[in-house]
Amino acid sequence: MSYVEVPGAQVPIRMWTDPASVEDVAMQQLRNVATLPWIKGLAVMPDVHFGKGATVGSVIAMHGAVCPAAVGVDIGCGMSAVKTSLTANDLPGDLSGLRSKIEQAIPVGRGMHDDPVDPSGLYGLAAGGWDDFWSRFDGVAEAVKFRQERATKQMGTLGGGNHHIEVSLDESGAVWLTLHSGSRAIGKELADFHIGRAQGLAHNQGLVDRDLAVFLAETEPMREYRNDLFWAQEYAKYNRAAMMALLKNVIRKEFKKAKVTFEQEVSCHHNYVAEERYEGMDLLVTRKGAIRAGAGELGIIPGSMGTATYIVKGLGNEKAFNSASHGAGRRMSRNAAKKRFSAKDLAAQTQGVECRKDSGVVDEIPAAYKPIEQVMEQQRDLVEVVAKVKQVICVKG
Repeated sequence: MSYVEVPGAQVPIRMWTDPASVEDVAMQQLRNVATLPWIKGLAVMPDVHFGKGATVGSVIAMHGAVCPAAVGVDIGCGMSAVKTSLTANDLPGDLSGLRSKIEQAIPVGRGMHDDPVDPSGLYGLAAGGWDDFWSRFDGVAEAVKFRQERATKQMGTLGGGNHHIEVSLDESGAVWLTLHSGSRAIGKELADFHIGRAQGLAHNQGLVDRDLAVFLAETEPMREYRNDLFWAQEYAKYNRAAMMALLKNVIRKEFKKAKVTFEQEVSCHHNYVAEERYEGMDLLVTRKGAIRAGAGELGIIPGSMGTATYIVKGLGNEKAFNSASHGAGRRMSRNAAKKRFSAKDLAAQTQGVECRKDSGVVDEIPAAYKPIEQVMEQQRDLVEVVAKVKQVICVKG
């Protein structure tokens, strides 16, 4: 579909979904965003749903300002994927052992490494830049500096919620590795700190929603936020790179005889800020639950722990600020999913997938998400599909 345009106070709201299908609280958030005096455009992805301040699945373009809540609290969250030389025929009939090896190599949930990841000891992981990255930790907000030890040990860890590691098969039977994670606790703490700081600034006192507080260009709070934001985005990128290297090590060891090789990785943020130019104006574009989909750019759009993931190529649609959805998007809250579904339902909906099937992950049941095929259909003018992969192993926190 093409987009539907809904009137907004400052800018029209361009929606790549049926406005009637959007929950009332999320629709109100979109209208709230459209009242901001600094806004120059608002694009809504088909996976849109309620979030903190700004909806998940929205792309907000501002001039001279940025809203921390429009980035998401897991700064830099995103995905990585790589195609391997393995095929379905190389995989064992019982995949539980392989899932266990992955979980042993990459801590999940609140787990962390006993010792920080050493990039020089990991296959395929570029060691350059790590020392410079960690040296810049000294420049982040004082409020989180005492967390450095935890941040170093959480580097290369999955986390919980909808974060996952999957071994999947494409339609030709080739094995893919995909993973989804972000900047872990350090990114969330930086986000929470700056959202709170922005809420206290004088220019934000008359906003319709205090969670939409912004930092203004050419101010010290904005400079400090951008410093911490970009550091956290880089942390998330390194985190996914470390996990992918750990995952590749597991695959190489488990399939030693096959001498596994890996194609070029695809990696993309879907909670972040970028400096971009549209219609002759320099803008700060926040993508909260959205990926960049510039012409020819590769991205990853997952479904749920029981449905397909799509590797896509952007079509460069500037009406959407060169963006696309970051996944299927939730259609019910975690609490609602826990009340409605049981572990038995989860087992039925993840049949054929080696994964956790207990009550602890019922909130991630596929039925809690929108149908990924419908989401892809609604953004045919944003991306084209390069590969469709379906998981056979899913590791959850």
